[in-house]
Amino acid sequence: MLRLKILASVVPLLAAAAFARGEIGSVSHPCIALGETSVELTSLFWTAGVHVAFTDDPARATVKVQITEDADAADFAVVDDGLGSETDSCQASPANRLVTIAAQPVDGGPVIYLSTDGPADYRIYVRSKTFSQREAAALIVGAHDGRRPFQAASL
Repeated sequence: MLRLKILASVVPLLAAAAFARGEIGSVSHPCIALGETSVELTSLFWTAGVHVAFTDDPARATVKVQITEDADAADFAVVDDGLGSETDSCQASPANRLVTIAAQPVDGGPVIYLSTDGPADYRIYVRSKTFSQREAAALIVGAHDGRRPFQAASL
């Protein structure tokens, strides 16, 4: 009877630990590698360092991202066929940055306005079966900690 009680108390703890680490199943999240750092979307809100939100009102946006039809004009391009993604490009490490898409702005986090019109802080080109335009926008903004790109300095 004591063994059954111990087993009954350990199983939920193991399940909670596996869920907290995000290891249930083999769910793949969009991820990009930037030098020694990788930026990955996560559905685990509490683990993300950057929380981005989207708006349909350009006046409420803190970052504007333009969807372009020309890959050469884009700051960030995602092109894949969805089949042979690089599984080693985003290995877990302390340099990883986790980004989540929130329904509402969180603690002054970036609010993205996604549009086909300019001007914009970032321009993206997305032709992918694994990345949506929203995910690509969240990754590029999250890669820069939600900040706009540096403007050219003038003297």
